[in-house]
Formats: sequence, structure tokens, C-alpha cells
Amino acid sequence: MTTDRPSLIIVDDDPLIADTLHFVLSKNYEVHVADSRAQARSLLRQLDSPPSLALVDLGLPPLPHRPDEGFLLIGELLAHAPSMKILVLSGQNEEAHARHALALGAVEFVPKPCDVDRLQALLANAQRLLDAEAGGLQHQERCGLVGSSLPMANLRTQITQVADAPFPVLIEGESGSGKELVAACLHNLSSREGKPYLSLNCAAISPALAESILFGHGKGAFTGAVTQHSGYFHDAEDGTLFLDEIGELPLEQQAKLLRVLENGEYQRVGETQTRQSRARIVAATNRDLKEEVKRGRFRIDLYHRLSVFTIQVPPLREMDEDRIQLLEHFRDFYAREAGQQPFTFDGQALECWMGYHFPGNVRELRNIIIRLLAKYPGKEVGAAQLMAELDMASLEMSESAGDSGETMFEQALRQLKSKGGVNLDRVVKDWEKAYVDAALKVTHGNLSQAAKLLGVNRTTLYSRIQLYEAFNE
Repeated sequence: MTTDRPSLIIVDDDPLIADTLHFVLSKNYEVHVADSRAQARSLLRQLDSPPSLALVDLGLPPLPHRPDEGFLLIGELLAHAPSMKILVLSGQNEEAHARHALALGAVEFVPKPCDVDRLQALLANAQRLLDAEAGGLQHQERCGLVGSSLPMANLRTQITQVADAPFPVLIEGESGSGKELVAACLHNLSSREGKPYLSLNCAAISPALAESILFGHGKGAFTGAVTQHSGYFHDAEDGTLFLDEIGELPLEQQAKLLRVLENGEYQRVGETQTRQSRARIVAATNRDLKEEVKRGRFRIDLYHRLSVFTIQVPPLREMDEDRIQLLEHFRDFYAREAGQQPFTFDGQALECWMGYHFPGNVRELRNIIIRLLAKYPGKEVGAAQLMAELDMASLEMSESAGDSGETMFEQALRQLKSKGGVNLDRVVKDWEKAYVDAALKVTHGNLSQAAKLLGVNRTTLYSRIQLYEAFNE
């Protein structure tokens, strides 16, 4: 008999506990009961699919006063169903047993006796974790979104919530953060999947041709229009039209785009016939459109029409724990594509990787991996080799500018205006010292390795360090 309830296996040799749990939990779960490791294995072989949850006692026959059978069962359950969430419910609640059970892969250790309400809450949490992982896998398979950090989980939730809505979506985020991938994901997870998905970069089209490219033109509409052109809105049909860098669209075309969003109507250049668009509009920008509105460069009415739903794509620097997953994903993918062995990082390179802020976000990370794979296939990459691929100047400039987003020139201009001048020697020394300090941190104070990273010999580096100290006295 099929059921929509999550499945749960209870393994406990105490019939009173097993029967009580079966009675209480059967309201929310499809419950299966076993009283030993052997019976649990036999039950798993009989089921069409393994349970998603397990409650396991450590003290099982033939050794009910020892945790050995329970420990073995945890490993066997996860070998049979790696995604299963196991909660250990045991009277053998020594701290060492709890640590070992969790190390083997259990998600919770619950000492007996346990309050039923708390147990149900823990099972519900485990099921939510399982559902989140399944959702993440679906997103990765259908959308290519890689990562398990909290910002990535929040992004997936936002995408799922609005994917099938008919209203426009505005995707905001820094360059290289993956806005295009989010737009495609919105399409792939919607009922429009299988229908046209068209992408247009508004920054890459000439303002003079924007209207024709978007809405099409009739034959003879202008010089050179020897045939009619359908345009993106027509070709998108009832699928999705993704307008990247929407902030670059000229004001005149913004007004015409607003009309389409309001009533679906548009006209081709050189024609009077009104046409109807059924496409869903997804737009993206790395600009602050609210600030663009204040400066008169973006229409406020268009902004409100586009931002019915807004998705903020997090920068990579906010997803520290995803950097390893992204490294492995892109490295293994491009290694397969190139027919090469993937490279590996040594300990210092890995520390450097985790400490880098990736100002270019995922696009920069991917390009670094491609370069490393081309240079060091099948080899171990050290800190010096990795540092050579990192944009340390952009990193230092970004950190110096803070949250203002200033370029180096803009920062210098502001300082000169506000301070009435600067000490140029001091500025140059500060920049040099920042690079030296960074190199020493990456190499754990090894002067020879730091000198190699900076492209100077060891004695030169030592002399400069002495000079910085004298300069600051």
C-alpha cells in the first residue's frame, strides 16, 4: 500500500518501547519495527524503498548491554541508504558513545527516557533536513546551483517560491554571482519548462537597434530593413524572456517595455498593428536600480513593475563553506571535458583559497580553476602557484574602499579633495606593506616563500620590511 507519509524504521529490542513508539508515531509516519540488527537488515531487503528516517537503539541482541551492534547497524543503514537520517535513542548514553554515533553518521543522539514531543520534533527536523537536501539536489540537477550554505539555501527557497508565478522577477547581484543561472532556474522549475527561453544582454545592444531587437520591425521600416524581423518578444512566445543588465536599457525603450509589462501590448518598428506578448519577463542587474531612479536614469514605474518579485543573489564571499564544493564541481567537470586528471591543493593553497574574497564571484572562481587545470593537470598546486592566479590588487582595492564600491581612482580623488593632499610616499609604502603582510600570512611567515610570491629576492624583501618599520617610527 502506498502512502504519502515519510517512512521510519524503529530498531529496539524492548517490545514496550517499540510498541509505544509505533503507536504514537504511526499518525505521521509509515512505521516499520525490528528488534535486532539481523531483523533490520532482513526488513530493508523486503521493502521497495528504504525508510527515510531511523530510530536506533545501541544495545541490541546478542549484546544488549554493549553498543557494538547499534554502531554496526548505523554503518549498515547508511551503506544501504546514504541519505537516511538516523536518530540514536539509547539508554547507553555515555558521552563517548554519543560522539561515536554522531561520527558514524547519526544526526541526533537522544538519551532514554525521552519525551515523546521532543522526539517528534527531532524527527520533524530530520525530515525537513532530508527535504532540503532533496530540494538542493533537484536544483543542482535542473539548474546547476551548487552549494549548501545558508545563503544558497535561502536563494533556492526564493527561486522555488516564485518560479511558477506569472509575474516579472528582478534578479539583483554583483557581476559574476550567477544571475543568469538563477534566471534559467526560474524557467526550468516552472510550468514554462520546455517552452522558449531567450536571453538578451541589454548592455550589448546598440541603443539605436534596441527597439527593433526587442519588438521586431517590418520590411522597409528603416534603411537596411530588407526583410521583416520578429523580435525577442515574439520569439519568446509563452516562454521566458530574460533581460540581463536591464539598467543599461535606454529610457525611450524603458517606456515601451513598461507598456508590455502593463498590458502585454507592443508594436514592431514601422508597423501600426498591435501585437500581444505572453512571455514572462525576468530581468537582472548589478546596479542599484533605486539609486538609478533617483538619478533619473531608470523609470520608477518600470522599476515597480519589474520588482514584483525580487531575488538577491549572494556574493561568493558570503558563502565561505561553498567554496570547496564549487572547487570540486568545476574542477571535476572541466577535467572530464578536457580528458585530464584534476589537480589538488596542498594545505597552504587550500588555506589561501578559503581566505580569498573572490571579487569576481563564481565567474572568477571558475576561470581560476580552468587556468589551474590547464597548467597543473594531475599535480598538487601550492600556495605560490595559486596566488599567481588571484587578483590580489582587486582584493586590496576592494578592502581599502570598504562598502562604498569606489575604484582606486575615485578613492584617491575623494581623499585629495577632503584632505587637501596626501603623503604619496606614505600611500605607496602602505600598499607595498599590505602586499608583504598578505604574502607573509599566506606563507605562515616564511620569508623565502613570501619573496617568491612577490617576485623579489629574499634580501630585498627583508630590507623592505626593515624600511617599513623605520618609516613608521
